[in-house]
Amino acid sequence: MKKTKNDGSLSKDDRNHQLHSFLLYIELEKSLSTNTINSYEFDIKKFMEFLETLHIFSFTDVASHQIEHFLSYLKKDYKSTTSARILSSLRQFYNFLLNKKLVKHNPFDNFDSPKLPRNLPDVLTVNEIDDILKQTDVSDKLGLRDRAILETMYACGLRVSEVINLKVSNILIEEGVVRVYGKGSKERIVPIGEEALKWINEYQLKSRLLLSYSGSEDYLFLNWRGKKLSRMAIWNILDKYARMAGIKKNIHPHILRHSFATHLMEGGADLRSIQEMLGHADITTTQIYTHVDITYLKEVHKTYHPRS
Repeated sequence: MKKTKNDGSLSKDDRNHQLHSFLLYIELEKSLSTNTINSYEFDIKKFMEFLETLHIFSFTDVASHQIEHFLSYLKKDYKSTTSARILSSLRQFYNFLLNKKLVKHNPFDNFDSPKLPRNLPDVLTVNEIDDILKQTDVSDKLGLRDRAILETMYACGLRVSEVINLKVSNILIEEGVVRVYGKGSKERIVPIGEEALKWINEYQLKSRLLLSYSGSEDYLFLNWRGKKLSRMAIWNILDKYARMAGIKKNIHPHILRHSFATHLMEGGADLRSIQEMLGHADITTTQIYTHVDITYLKEVHKTYHPRS
């Protein structure tokens, strides 16, 4: 890497080259999504701008007290979740530089991520989900499509990005499973119940044939123009039927995924199986549902124990 001064500082182009090498690495080697890569870029550029205010022009010249100063700045201007993400991005960026022998150590290894509040996710009850599903007009081609979408999301615990990218060929009817491509294009196989399969079949026979045309791709769920649905379309579909059902909770597409996991936990499913179905890389991400389960158990205890 070319240095512009004898003091070891790098030109802005050199620093940007190191950043772009890292972004290329996480795109090609880690197969991360565009949104995740953009977050990494934002986080590291934020740190680069901070270093420039201190007249530091090399990633090798960063001291612990300067990182402490940066973390104090983050704490003042950003939520703890954002601060934790930025710290994680920088730790991984420096690991990359270390592996490339561009720095001698990772200065972020000595700093712990801020403790994040473990907020329990919003969930719908089984009855609330039934009420939402009943609002769909399955005699209408779009209403039938919406019923199949909501049934599939709840049956499989899919993320919005996963349901809009489902292909017809991903539904393995005979095996009773769905092939899902999650974060980082990682493939997983998720069981799907007979009820959801029934509605997918109805939709394909009665709606998709009418929505698709010669230029339509193999996406399972199509909009009225025969194209792939957007993330916002899924949001609007769920919001519409939740309002029709009179549900006052904060409704968002992820609530079906949370409900899927919570209802499995309440039914006695083990955490490792739920992790597999959700596609969580780390089981600690799935463990939040044990807290939901405890909340449920406490409610059962309060309702049915004679001395509660």
